Amino acid sequence: MPAPSHHDRASTATGRPRDPEVDRRIALAAVAVFGEAGWAGFSVESVARQACVGKASIYLRWETKERLLLDALAAHVAPVVDADTGSLRGDLIALARQLVELYAGPSRQAALRMMLEAPMIPGLAERCDELRQAQVKAARAMVRRGIRRGDLPDDSSVTLLLDTLCGGVIAHILSTPQHLEEAVQAGLDEYTENLVGFLLGSTRP
Repeated sequence: MPAPSHHDRASTATGRPRDPEVDRRIALAAVAVFGEAGWAGFSVESVARQACVGKASIYLRWETKERLLLDALAAHVAPVVDADTGSLRGDLIALARQLVELYAGPSRQAALRMMLEAPMIPGLAERCDELRQAQVKAARAMVRRGIRRGDLPDDSSVTLLLDTLCGGVIAHILSTPQHLEEAVQAGLDEYTENLVGFLLGSTRP
């Protein structure tokens, strides 16, 4: 028979079922600590303090801090997915809003840290690559549907269009000064619609 996983051992070691709320608090704390302090400042102790639990509660669930971080990021840093709204404009707005959620939402700092620090963390480079590939796959599917429907010329550059859209969203968010963050957050829906409108206008002859 296969050996029990560390999660199985965690459930049986205490003699009682795992508490999903404690799991959630620990995972959210791990994402927050990583976002604020990076890998250099990430430790089981710091996550335990943030989650208001004992270190033993964490070690019963995750054997290493690497596994803890990977599971937490997998749960709370969502990949971009394909969205078929029936029109290229709607699809691209949906894509832009997913990017906004990723880079301006609650897990913003952790998502940005992933981009910068993934090569230093065992297993995280693979997770970053999975997120990147999911984003590219979903975005390309949207654009190719638009070409098939006649929303874009057949010779449109999928790469340039997506680089412009994704880069525009990320640059807009990252270049915002701290004192304007609240105003920019409030206007992100309007910004994504204007960006997509500008981009589609530039692709038409």
